[in-house]
Amino acid sequence: MDQAADQASQDAQLSLTPSKPQEVAILSKPVQLPSTLSPEPEMQVPQSSETHPVKASSSLLRKVKAVVKSGDTLSGLFNRNGIDANTLFKVLEVGPVSNHLKRLFPGDEFHFTFEADRFLRLEYPIDDENTLLIERAGEGFTAQTITRLLDVQVKSAQGVIESSLFLSAQKAGLSDAMTMEIASIFGWDVDFALEVREGDSFAVIYQELYRDGKKVRDGKILAAEFVNRGHVYRTAYYKVPGGRGEYFTADGKTLRKSFIRTPVDFARVSSGFSLSRKHPILHTIRAHKGVDYAAAKGTPIKASGDGKIVFAGRKGGYGNTLIIKHGEKYTTLYAHLSRFAKNIRSGVRVRQSQIIGYVGSTGLASGPHLHYEFRVNGVHRNPLTVRFPGAAPLPQAHLANFKTKTAGLFTQLSAISSTTQVAEN
Repeated sequence: MDQAADQASQDAQLSLTPSKPQEVAILSKPVQLPSTLSPEPEMQVPQSSETHPVKASSSLLRKVKAVVKSGDTLSGLFNRNGIDANTLFKVLEVGPVSNHLKRLFPGDEFHFTFEADRFLRLEYPIDDENTLLIERAGEGFTAQTITRLLDVQVKSAQGVIESSLFLSAQKAGLSDAMTMEIASIFGWDVDFALEVREGDSFAVIYQELYRDGKKVRDGKILAAEFVNRGHVYRTAYYKVPGGRGEYFTADGKTLRKSFIRTPVDFARVSSGFSLSRKHPILHTIRAHKGVDYAAAKGTPIKASGDGKIVFAGRKGGYGNTLIIKHGEKYTTLYAHLSRFAKNIRSGVRVRQSQIIGYVGSTGLASGPHLHYEFRVNGVHRNPLTVRFPGAAPLPQAHLANFKTKTAGLFTQLSAISSTTQVAEN
């Protein structure tokens, strides 16, 4: 590659991406995951090439930590730490693994090692478990990704809802992210914006991930229970060999439905399904064949089911509108969007819960909200009450293994739930 020809484009390619970074972590020892989970394959540390890293006397080594600031570029960061453009060019020649260095976020850390003023080594934490190591070898550099697993601790929590799920979950020691995950797991059966009542309860068995005794982040929910107005929903996580992990009931039925009940998390229903509603802008009586969810402008909107976008654009009083076709029988409509999500356009296939757009007030809208319609064979149905088709149950061939691996979790849930009921009484 000709360095001179590419010099003009290097800063553009290596420019800062102004997004919130994933938490950076230094590594810790590996652990054995609980049997209910099938851990993803570990990244292997590649063997170094025939050219070995340069060794230097430890008395001459100098280590420098550089933190990415807003507006930084990779070339600027290297130059600020005394590393010239030619050396940076060689670092980026180590292969595709160097692509991790091309998307920088404020707060990212680079750990440089020098022998006197000569650059020897770069350590760049990719995520909580992986670190990119680039070392000088002769006139060039070698690279490898080092993976070490975090410590996994299994915890449990339970609570009774007094005013809101979030406050009760916080009181039980759960993070907001974990609370959102609970709502997501049971979201096919419970509308957490409308149906949660005082006296409802929850119990959860979950993982927390640690490094050197300090919590790094939440892990997977292994099992959970939610009692909504006396109806008990209980589930455990299980990964089918060669497939993806899902949440199943004790008899092997998946909680996942073909559609989620609410396409906007924790929004307020500002107008329900009605055949004789007075329009807030036109002031005429006309059918309201959908549900309006009031939410702040820019709130993410999720696809309620797998499908294909058949319309994406302006649609009269609906404003910015998306229509998704789900097989031959079902369609959903999302209106008044402020904008569509990236790469969302007509003809694109989307997955359930994928972000497809953002709440707005385009078209005939008195304020920011999502107008959501659900149609069965072209006929409008009330999205809050329509019965959704269920997803396929656990294959019979895996049922015995599932029951063996999750029996202990369901037993623990029963014990935790009993504790909650005793405390409530």
